[in-house]
Amino acid sequence: MFINHELIESLLKEAKNSTAEDIDTVLDKAQNREKLSHSDIATLLEIENKDQIDKLYKIAGEIKNEIYGNRVVLFAPLYISNYCVNDCAYCGFSRSNKFCRKKLNMNEIKEEVKILEKMGHKRLALEAGEDPINCDINYILDALDAIYSTYNENGNIRRVNVNIAATTVENYRLLKDKGIGTYILFQETYHEPTFKKMHGKSIKNDYEYHLTAFDRAMEAGVDDVGAGVLFGLADPKFEVLGLMMHDEHLEEKYGVGFHTISFPRLKKAEGMSLKDFPNIVDDEMFKKIVAITRLAVPYTGIIMSTREEASMRDELLKYGVSQVSVGSLTGVGGYKAYEDGDVIDQFEVGDHRDANEMLKNLISSGYIPSYCTACYRKGRTGDRFMSLAKTGQIHNVCTPNALTTLMEFLIDYGDEELKEIGEKFINEQIQNIERDDIKNIITNNLVALKEGKRDLYL
Repeated sequence: MFINHELIESLLKEAKNSTAEDIDTVLDKAQNREKLSHSDIATLLEIENKDQIDKLYKIAGEIKNEIYGNRVVLFAPLYISNYCVNDCAYCGFSRSNKFCRKKLNMNEIKEEVKILEKMGHKRLALEAGEDPINCDINYILDALDAIYSTYNENGNIRRVNVNIAATTVENYRLLKDKGIGTYILFQETYHEPTFKKMHGKSIKNDYEYHLTAFDRAMEAGVDDVGAGVLFGLADPKFEVLGLMMHDEHLEEKYGVGFHTISFPRLKKAEGMSLKDFPNIVDDEMFKKIVAITRLAVPYTGIIMSTREEASMRDELLKYGVSQVSVGSLTGVGGYKAYEDGDVIDQFEVGDHRDANEMLKNLISSGYIPSYCTACYRKGRTGDRFMSLAKTGQIHNVCTPNALTTLMEFLIDYGDEELKEIGEKFINEQIQNIERDDIKNIITNNLVALKEGKRDLYL
């Protein structure tokens, strides 16, 4: 098995003896853009000195800016079913929680999609519990059809990432044929004893089957996969090394690792108490593991959900985060039922900013809010995306597309204040671009957008 528990424990034990000089040596490697070993990562996980932490954050920010520039991709989750046969100790949808289960029919899904598109979203993450009877693969496939076929006056959802339970090669092929973006699956924890403890008598409680889900997805031709662990279940240092070993396995076997890594942190949910979880990750450790991950896998997107408070998400954008959810609700039918408050949420949301507020905040901090989905639709996935990222050429594609989608949002859904600051910001960003051909592409796109044209992306 490619997650070597004994090796991880050994690396962490050795790292406890790391000196300040050892940590400086690893930081210098990262500063020089050298690949970090598992031992290097374990060493960084022992960092405590404030000056060294500041250096860690500085390097992480520089690497993020080199690869992703000042772009921040925006998306929202769409929960379509909370039927679940699993008894996960940390989840509000656990089968032990007794509430009236719900799954959306196709018309209800379309209603949710229209609301999300009116919020400006073009990229969704489809979420569903695991239930082979009430939420089988055919239901997921029908839901994808419903999402992609729903149009508002100003457009439609252009990319759907899918976060559903581990499944078969055949089912992953069906998902690929439906045009999914990234297949997302959280290992929850790489520590096998904790995995088995957390999942009890559940279908999900098959560590190896869950762990090898991305192998089956890759075999089916799904070359964009997104990983994550739920920080707070096991030792976070163990989890970081588990993520790195998993990514390395995919790189070696399939030529491409994780497209994204998500950083959900355990939050209060229905039927559980945080007091029962001894590995809760505090803010300082959480920030460090995000920054260390950016050093370890420079080209992988880092996602931060609305589990976190606004201040934490804003800070982590400086240290490596490149994608954030906006206006998220975590209950089935939550967007339509929001005013009624009659929704069972999977977990508590920490950042309640709406799209206009979020975009104002990002722009004021110098970030380009991006609703771009072009890489997926143009076939720039898997190793094709990574080759562009590693050569730095992705900037010539992503920056024009980010500015174009920002203008699209301003025209369609921006309030007057956002339109004013947004258009000024876009013009400033265009002036900072060195290549005249790229400037001309963006300028022509902005003119076309104001004439009502869409789908103008590189």
